[in-house]
Amino acid sequence: MYKSHSLNGGLMPNTSTESQNLESTANPAMDDLSDTDEDLGDELKKTREQEELEHVQALQALALSGVSIDEETDDMSHLDEIDNILDLEEDKFPKFTLAKNKARFLRMVSWYRGKEEWIEVAPLSGVTKLFKQQTKELEGIRSSKMDYEMELETGTLTPSQRSYRRDELKMCKVQEKMAVHLISKLQLKIKSGRR
Repeated sequence: MYKSHSLNGGLMPNTSTESQNLESTANPAMDDLSDTDEDLGDELKKTREQEELEHVQALQALALSGVSIDEETDDMSHLDEIDNILDLEEDKFPKFTLAKNKARFLRMVSWYRGKEEWIEVAPLSGVTKLFKQQTKELEGIRSSKMDYEMELETGTLTPSQRSYRRDELKMCKVQEKMAVHLISKLQLKIKSGRR
């Protein structure tokens, strides 16, 4: 670590060795940072790959079940004929390719059913507040629906992207129908409460 200096016979630090030691300790820290960035990038990539794999598996399951894309389209047009989705039996519920959308749909059904029951006993102020929230949310739902419809009209999507967008469009249509139905019930409660 120290080498003798010939002029004064004293010991001086070996600067070349120290600078090498500093470099060797500085680089691992930098390597750790770049490794962390790479790890995050790898995790994101793995997450995307996992989602893509789940989507492909859902499409394969759909194909194995004998449901064609045409039937999926029919399922979408069938939604337009339904007045209140909450009145449907479970076996008549819309079909979704992705499991997360099925779960999301069931949570929505439960939430909207709960709100419809709540309306009967709710104070007018609460009903008015929910009416404003739902009206605002409905605008967002309709905006998303239009975006998905426009994306589906372009011929640039891959089959898996197309299937994903169709699933999301169906979710928007379902949510729009439930929101519209709830808003109409809220309006009736507000009108009757003001008489």
